Amino acid sequence: MSGLSHVDGEGRARMVDVSAKADTTRVAVAAGELRTTAEVVALVRADDLPKADVLSTARIAGIAGAKKTSELIPLCHQLALSSVKVEFGFTDTAITIEATAKTKGPTGVEMEALTAVAVAGLTLHDMVKAVDPAAELTGVRLLTKEGGKHGHWQRPAREQEHSASPATESAVAEADQAADDARSAVVLVASTGAAAGTRVDTTGPVLTEWLAGLGFSVRGPLVYPDAEIAAGLADALRFAPALVISTGGTGASPTDATPEATLAALDRELPGVAEAIRQRGTAKFPLAALSRGVAGLAGRTVVVNLPGSPGGVKDGIAVLEPLLDHLLAQVAGGGNHDDN
Repeated sequence: MSGLSHVDGEGRARMVDVSAKADTTRVAVAAGELRTTAEVVALVRADDLPKADVLSTARIAGIAGAKKTSELIPLCHQLALSSVKVEFGFTDTAITIEATAKTKGPTGVEMEALTAVAVAGLTLHDMVKAVDPAAELTGVRLLTKEGGKHGHWQRPAREQEHSASPATESAVAEADQAADDARSAVVLVASTGAAAGTRVDTTGPVLTEWLAGLGFSVRGPLVYPDAEIAAGLADALRFAPALVISTGGTGASPTDATPEATLAALDRELPGVAEAIRQRGTAKFPLAALSRGVAGLAGRTVVVNLPGSPGGVKDGIAVLEPLLDHLLAQVAGGGNHDDN
């Protein structure tokens, strides 16, 4: 019992005294998913349920839940949260949830991030139960945390929490994980206005829907101000997805920094991909030539910058769709190198 911080030497529950700890910036990211039916996923994406505005309602509920954590979890400290973000993605039969909580204080924000996921997920369940009362909130877990004495912690990518002893079950689990990794994608949006809530992003949702339609498990859209796009890219790459597509921040404005942040993260460039996207846009809109977007490989993740306009995203989709499967297969070590 002595290893549990919330239990004293006599086995009694206690609230940990953090008064001697230094205030540091602390960030925690948690995730979960609502498993449901393909019909419900389609309805939510179309915002066509009897209880409308599903994702916005769940997002607000998750943020409110994070702020109420100390009231819900009896031994949690009250924290002055500086930021809470709740984001959603889709698979064929699930709505994924990710929450990021941030504070500057003497103790971490893991519980706030986890509570945000749980409350957002329960709200989703409430919104969809008329269509699917069997929907299941599952996999609520901590992904990463930063700050404090222990610094950075990240959940092991292939952690087997309930690993079975037979070798066959292990092999199946690894094969399933590899398949999931091969069809994982993140959509990243560089927009100061969208991050501040002063404008509506119309590009990220288009990419999310397109990728989900191709069978990808999509995280995002992750929305970051232009000045913080390097942090956004690091966030997008955190779990080594197969694909990261960004929109915005590719122009010649002093605040446009997406290409520089991307180049700093790349191991190899794919100049032909970026040039094909530029050429397709320029054929219809000469100013598309001003886009400085790049493409390349960060480890085994394909990263592609698209302009932050609906037309630029449409051009990017048109270029990427016919080559995406072959490109990802090559990066993963497969594909036919004799194809021209």
